[in-house]
Amino acid sequence: MLAFLVRALGVLIFAASFIALIADGIRSLASDALVLTPLGQTWFQLMPGSLNLLQAVVQRYLHPYIWDPIIVTVLLWPTFAVGGVLGILLMLAGRRRRRRTVD
Repeated sequence: MLAFLVRALGVLIFAASFIALIADGIRSLASDALVLTPLGQTWFQLMPGSLNLLQAVVQRYLHPYIWDPIIVTVLLWPTFAVGGVLGILLMLAGRRRRRRTVD
């Protein structure tokens, strides 16, 4: 059951990243220049308070170095790339394992 939920979450994240790729492609065609929306901008547009909350939690309870440069670097990457990689990793983690039979 857990594997199914992980796989389903991976599919949803991968689908959302594909939508972000389509949106960036449309913006690129409209502006005649390559437009790649960073993950941080997308996150802030969807849930502005949660990004600031995450920063405070990471810096206070984990370590400030984890926020800057590690998480800040990931937030600057294109949304479709981060979502695509995360979605694929979750789908792989939730896949069914085949049992090997010995003849």
